[in-house]
This record gives sequence, C-alpha cells and structure tokens, in this order.
Amino acid sequence: MPEAQALFNQGHLAVVANVGTLVAPTTRADYFSGNAAVPPQLFSHADQSVQWQTSVPDQALRTGWGGRTADLLNSLNAGSPISLAISIAGTNTFEVGNLVIPYQLSSSGPIGFNGFSGTTNANIRLQAFKDLLAQPHHNLFEQAYADTVARAIADNDLVTTALSGVALQSIFPQTDLGNQLSMVARMIGGRSNLSMRRQIFFCSVDGYDTHGDQLSGQANLLTELSQALNAFYSATAELGVAQQVTTFTASDFGRTFLTNGSGSDHGWGNHQLVMGGGVVGARIYGTFPTLAVDGPDDTGEGRWIPTTAVDEYSATMASWFGLADSDLPTVFPNIGRFAQPNLGFLA
Repeated sequence: MPEAQALFNQGHLAVVANVGTLVAPTTRADYFSGNAAVPPQLFSHADQSVQWQTSVPDQALRTGWGGRTADLLNSLNAGSPISLAISIAGTNTFEVGNLVIPYQLSSSGPIGFNGFSGTTNANIRLQAFKDLLAQPHHNLFEQAYADTVARAIADNDLVTTALSGVALQSIFPQTDLGNQLSMVARMIGGRSNLSMRRQIFFCSVDGYDTHGDQLSGQANLLTELSQALNAFYSATAELGVAQQVTTFTASDFGRTFLTNGSGSDHGWGNHQLVMGGGVVGARIYGTFPTLAVDGPDDTGEGRWIPTTAVDEYSATMASWFGLADSDLPTVFPNIGRFAQPNLGFLA
C-alpha cells in the first residue's frame, strides 16, 4: 500500500486501531466469565455488517447512523431534491433514516430507462410515460408508484445535467472501488448544481472474507484500496474540498490471528483507515491489541476484543460532519457507555 503509506506520512491518513461492535466496554475476564454483554451473532458477516451500520448492536433497528445523522442535518440541503444520503453500491442500512431515503446511482452515473432518450421516438415514448404517471390514480399503491417513478425520472435528469459539466484531471484506477470513488468525486464536483451543502456517500467492496489463498488475495485487495483512496484524495484536492471531505473504512470484523492453513477465519476487532484534509494524520489512534494468542485481548484464536467501539469511531465523524453534541445520543443511543465520544482524529 505505498499510496496509503504516502498519504499517512503526509498527514492526510490515520489508522484507528482495534475497532469493533461493543454493547459496552469488555475485558477478556468479563468475556470468559459470561458477565459481558456482547453483540448478538458476533462472528456472523450479515449481523455484524448491519451492527456496524446501525451502531446499535443490542437493538434491532431499521435505520443507520448515517441516515439518522442525515435526518438531523437535512435542512442544510434545503432546496435540493436529491437525498443527502447517496449510494454508489446499492441498498444499505447505513444511510437509511427515519426521514431520509438514500438516492442510488451506479458507478457509471444515474440509472435511467433504456430506450427513452436519444431519438425522436424515444422522447415521444418518455413524454407519453410521464403523461400516464401524471394521471390521477385512485388506488393508493398506484399513486405511490407513480410518484416514485416520476421523482426518479426528474432526479435522473437533474443529476445527469449536474454531472455533465464536471471534468476531473485526477486519474482513477479502473477497478470496482476506483470507479465508485470516481463517481463520488464527480457528485461532489456537481454539488452546487444540486444545491447540496452536505453529502454522505456509501461505497462497498467485497472479497475480504479470506478463508483461503489469503496472501495473494489480500495483496490484490489492498492494492485496489490504496490506489483508489489515493486517486480520490487527489480528486478532492483538485476540487478544492480536501479539507471538507473525510473518507473512512468500515468492516464487519477482522480476521483471526491464527491461520486455518492458507487463510484465516472470522475475527472481531479490526483496524480502520480515515483519510482527508481534516484528518490529524500520521498517527495510530486507540489501543493496539496485544498480538498474542490467549493474551489479554484474545477471545480465542486471535479474535481481539475491540478496544474502541464503533460508537466512538462513528460519533467522531458525525461530530465533524456537523452533528451537535446534544444530538449524539439520538444518533448513537449507547454513546454514554463509552469514554471517548470524540477520538480526536479530525480537526
């Protein structure tokens, strides 16, 4: 990861050590005595991914901490028809709020209708379709469908126009993550055309479940991550917004310290990267675990008990984004259980 290393040395990237889902601070003694309240389904991908995104492991929630943050700050984008929460990677829990619904687009741009543009007949078909949607619908389901599709068509036109004037010199790698972050950069570049002062983006990559062939697999994955992050930081600098954009990683869990032969199994605590002009970088935050099987941080096979909670990690970024201290318990109901609601890695 030479690109990430350079960003770290330049002070634009930091590492937050041993972050994970916690109901409350937990020790090895508490864990083995059964006195610790631990997140349910602790080593399950699906459950832990959702718990990372909700930041509330001990309750079943349909909203994510990004969406709840967006609910409280949505008025800053007054006048914009586009949601403050924007996903380049499909549906997710992180960006779902009680009020805010994520706007989705692909790494190639807005997802429009095929065959409804580009020719005279196609334009006629599109207008006919819009006329049908505009008809009165007495069935509530039909009306909701018509309103949603009509809004999607209008948003597609608006975002397509906003992106048409955005040209970046920064070169992104032609990888899955590179293409996603390229679209994020373009959406940031078009923010004024969309009347947006705040934007929350969601990207996603998989392949990190390295039960086998880990050495070559991780080499490829971390190369993709490093190059894509570097290109994205360059693009934010080109746009003049590096200080206003923070990029952070989130994952379900780390891997076991012990190998299973050619890979590793599901872990718990994991290290995260935070990047941006506002990051107080070139530092490792939190407490690095003792890398010893059956050591003070191990629950077995090198599954480290997190020493920093997802709540602390996430609340630090939500505060930087503009969330008031008084609103932290609304977004992070368990934040009062932890000692550091702000880890200090953002200026």
